[in-house]
Amino acid sequence: MSSILTPPAPRRATVVTLSELAGVAPSTVTRALKGDTRISKKTRDLILGLAKEHGYMPNALARTLSSGKSGLYGLVLGSAENPFYMELLHEATRQAEKLGFRLLIIHAGGGPIEDITAQALIQYQVDGCIISSAILSSHAAEICARNHVPLVMVNRVALAHGCFVTCDNRAGGAEIARLMIARGRRRFGLVYTASSSSTSREREEGFVSELEQAGLKLTVRIDGHSNYDGGFAAGQEIAALLAQERPDAIFALSDIMAMGVLDGLRLASVNVPEDIAVAGFDGLASSARPIYDLTTIQQPLPLMIQRAFELLQARTLDPSLPDELIAMRGKLIIRGSTGQT
Repeated sequence: MSSILTPPAPRRATVVTLSELAGVAPSTVTRALKGDTRISKKTRDLILGLAKEHGYMPNALARTLSSGKSGLYGLVLGSAENPFYMELLHEATRQAEKLGFRLLIIHAGGGPIEDITAQALIQYQVDGCIISSAILSSHAAEICARNHVPLVMVNRVALAHGCFVTCDNRAGGAEIARLMIARGRRRFGLVYTASSSSTSREREEGFVSELEQAGLKLTVRIDGHSNYDGGFAAGQEIAALLAQERPDAIFALSDIMAMGVLDGLRLASVNVPEDIAVAGFDGLASSARPIYDLTTIQQPLPLMIQRAFELLQARTLDPSLPDELIAMRGKLIIRGSTGQT
């Protein structure tokens, strides 16, 4: 009875493999792959050619053991129901690739960062972590601080260990209020979120404070649950009010809720912006679609991510650096949902 023997799988190329093929020491291969000019150009070219031919890839684990740096950064994301976090993921991935880093998604959602999540940051030996949502417990912060894992909050204010890079949410909320007032609006509604995040709290504070300075106040305040469906339900609830009780201007604390509000109002035959002006916050790409044409505050997301990586890199090299707190102004984009001048 004959049997067919399966040929052994080809051995994965290593530094030792390349050194045997090139007839040089493994240390020479390592230096040549790093572009060390102490190795002759002829030898470097030979080794690089062999590496390409045999599909050699550096061992990331070995690099971590030798340098103490993994080139891996953790990323904590908010709920996928809000497209802002997907835009943040794409931007962070783009910039990380450009810098030669890799991202590891540690946590996704709006819940707290539990101790087990913080421990994962240590176990995977990440060089640092960007946190774009979720609540960081004091114990989780202590775990990261104790193990010299730098943290940068993006779109959030750090309440414990870590730096933060955020849009100036309070100023953005105030700017929306000034726009609405200048457009002649006098009855104001707010679609907020019950989240305890600094982001939503500061946007509301900026908006309400500006109204109060003008002798005005909110007449309607509805929880939009930080998602489209919540915004849609809020729009329907507002549309069901008697005409004289409805606000003539609505500020939703995020674009995704504002888009839900717009659809809820329009399906109830409420005209936007003639009857009610609507504005959001974030600057989502989808907010510019003609069906929404949403006035919004655009967060400077690429610059925020860039600064976050710079802060992490600096603290990877020097853990003793003090925390930095950076707030950037957003850009008011006026579109049809608040009417023309």
